Amino acid sequence: MSANESASPRPAKRSREELERADKSGVVDVNGDGSSSEDDIGPALPSSAPKKKRRKLPYEKLYISALPSSPRYSKSLMHKDQLSFVTMAPLTDFLITSSIDGVVKFWKKDAVGIEFVKEFKAHIGEIRSVSVSQDGRSFATAGTDKTVKIFDVITFDLLAMLQLQSIPRSICWVHRRGASEPLLAVSEETGHVIDIYDGQGLSQEPVDSIHDLHRSPVIVMAYNGPYDCVISGDENGMIEYWRPGGTHDKPDSVFQYKSSTNLFEFKKSKSLPSSITISSSGSQFATFSFPDRKIRLFDFLTGKLYRTYDESILTLTEMQQAGTALQKLEDVEFGRRLAVERELENPALQNKINVIFDESGHFILYGSLLGTKVINTLTNRVVMVYGRDEPFRSLNLAIYQGQPQKKGVVTAQMAASANPLLQEAEERDPMLVSTGSGKVRFYIFTNEEDISKATRDVQNEKPKLLGSRQQIEAKAAETGTAAIIHTTYGDIHIRLFPEAAPKAVENFVTHSKNGYYNNTIFHRVIRKFMIQCGDPLGDGTGGESIWGREFEDEFSTLKHDKAYTVSMANAGPNTNGSQFFITTEKTPWLDKKHTIFGRAVQGLDVVHKIENSRVYKEKPEEDIKIISISIT
Repeated sequence: MSANESASPRPAKRSREELERADKSGVVDVNGDGSSSEDDIGPALPSSAPKKKRRKLPYEKLYISALPSSPRYSKSLMHKDQLSFVTMAPLTDFLITSSIDGVVKFWKKDAVGIEFVKEFKAHIGEIRSVSVSQDGRSFATAGTDKTVKIFDVITFDLLAMLQLQSIPRSICWVHRRGASEPLLAVSEETGHVIDIYDGQGLSQEPVDSIHDLHRSPVIVMAYNGPYDCVISGDENGMIEYWRPGGTHDKPDSVFQYKSSTNLFEFKKSKSLPSSITISSSGSQFATFSFPDRKIRLFDFLTGKLYRTYDESILTLTEMQQAGTALQKLEDVEFGRRLAVERELENPALQNKINVIFDESGHFILYGSLLGTKVINTLTNRVVMVYGRDEPFRSLNLAIYQGQPQKKGVVTAQMAASANPLLQEAEERDPMLVSTGSGKVRFYIFTNEEDISKATRDVQNEKPKLLGSRQQIEAKAAETGTAAIIHTTYGDIHIRLFPEAAPKAVENFVTHSKNGYYNNTIFHRVIRKFMIQCGDPLGDGTGGESIWGREFEDEFSTLKHDKAYTVSMANAGPNTNGSQFFITTEKTPWLDKKHTIFGRAVQGLDVVHKIENSRVYKEKPEEDIKIISISIT
């Protein structure tokens, strides 16, 4: 043995007791000198599991500061009837509000707040769809009176009216900023054709029509300016991309095959998109759909789904019961809000719910049971809730994040100075505008913190006086003497009896004008007896009256003594809602049990065609739909 070898003694062999003691203490000193051996084979466990990194959005605080800071609304303003849509015109700083009575109001964004400019009675009846162009210079409305009105935003003037052959379903401006020829796309209530009109209203005939893109009526459209592409969705849940000009093919820059996308998501879930909103960069779009009540975020170029938020009643109820909701509500308050959520199943309200992006495209805003949520889509977190304790349920939203044009000229020297007055003058004045379910007001959220509940609700409309002439005329307009039920099998003409059953007729007429019965099915058919319809759920368990509650029977001298009698369906005395039926034989046993409010006078062959359709357990095997109902 050499001298060097003798200088490095081997570790002494340890006894079994020493090894057991070391094992119990959790420390194994292999070398006996407090150090561990480096000759052990195999991976070593980490001292502690690495922490999962949370995603962070750079400059998140800066983006949030560009949103209104107050969670309570600072002001509300009125229409005479319920609000349908609020629209912010980009670049021109105009807010445009519209209500179900066909009224359109223009408001100009000032340095602080908004100022009323002009009001139009645009349509006789409800406004079905609105659209503002990318440059903020053109605005259009589509109504149940089969007209489209075109407005110049800057001069707040009515430019033209398009008289259509059928009721329009959805409209959308489909031209880029600065285009010399503005174009307006219009879809039909009952057909699958999309017509493109001259946006200046110079011709009543469309300049182009798209016939083979969709196979069912188009219910929603949105234009992506940066990519010059339109996204449209139809009643079958199909989503399509197309360009306004040329052959109407999808852009070359997007996905090659639709099968590689998630655009079939709505078809798979048997849901329909009620709104499509595109971010300012055009890179993504958001949808809200029924009946699954989900918010979906898609990448525009790939068509891939990358975020889904579930706002269904089932999910909300489970989270409330489990205590995992964003805010735990008292049971009574939760029940009250849940009742409002159920009212949103009304088809007349579904197209009025939307999702919007902020200017950065990193945040989405939408109304929910708990208020208007602001979600960071990168971190997947709720960063703010507006109107959490306010007495309304947000539906349609619009946001302004620009810098109002202020009087005065600011030089470079002035801008570089530290003058607090100049800095205040250059500050942004963000504003979030929201409609409320069943409300005649729209609500404005700003940076204002000193808010008085006593003065924030402005009475800018005269209150309606009971017994006034206007109210009597409005009441008369809610009734009718005749109706045409447009079905997929043909038209059925109905004579109404407002004198015998005023409430039943008012309920039927109002639902018909609001589109409540549109696309509902004949869910119960019994030969030699009757055909029944009017249930939005399609299974005989749904539907409610225009008052949101059951209403009483109205019995008169009318009897079920002949076929083609139109009566209210019910579940017992004084339980009328929305469902009704048409008899095909004499049914005297129904007298004094069901309210008679009409009789079919034409289209009797259509009644019998529906009566003789193939059924399974009293339900037609093939859906027979009510397309719409016209009132005269």
